[in-house]
Formats: sequence, structure tokens, C-alpha cells
Amino acid sequence: QVQLVESGGGLVQAGGSLRLSCAASGNIFNINAVGWVRQAPGKQRELVATITSDGTTKYLDPVKGRFTISRDNAKNTVYLQMNSLKPEDTGVYYCNAFVTETGSSYPIDYWGQGTQVTVSS
Repeated sequence: QVQLVESGGGLVQAGGSLRLSCAASGNIFNINAVGWVRQAPGKQRELVATITSDGTTKYLDPVKGRFTISRDNAKNTVYLQMNSLKPEDTGVYYCNAFVTETGSSYPIDYWGQGTQVTVSS
């Protein structure tokens, strides 16, 4: 089993910054692609940013230039640095990781519990 724990959410004024962390623990052989998914009230979940095992990143257009996803493989942790935050960035942010467990030959999709980000205007 693998656990993903997010942290770093909170309340911030528009224009401010937050850094989210997603720490993975458990029976980990390799962490493949990792993504941050957010869900705003009354809206569907949207994939905000992804990072592959070789460090390739992709971003949702509205966050390009403001958000940066990174990973520290030694710590099994992925980060989302969010700058110039806007009220429309408000939502619950979830970490989603594809993890290959020790002794397994294929990755499994894991989700964290989510962390709330609220941006006030």
C-alpha cells in the first residue's frame, strides 16, 4: 500500500503564493507520473499540472507562468509552487500519483485526501 499526504493549503489574498507538497510513503518501488488536480465548488475536477518520472512538465493554460510543479525523488515528494494566485484558483487540490510498488510490474493510481486552497479578492 501507498499513502499520499498533501499539505500547504490555506487562505491567501489574491496575488499571494502558496506551496503545496505531496509526500508519498509505503511500499514504493518507483513513482511515475504525478499530477495536481483541483476541484472548485460546483465544478468538475481539472488537471492543473503534471510531472513525469523524467521531469517533463505540463500545465493547464490558466496557470501557465504562475504555477510550477517539481519533484524530489529522494524524498518521494512532489511540490506545486503557486504564485500570483487568483480567486479562480480556489478549490481543493488533490495529488494523484501512479506508483509501482515493490514486487509489482505495473503502476497503480493513488490519490491524496486533498488540501483546501482559498484565494480571497
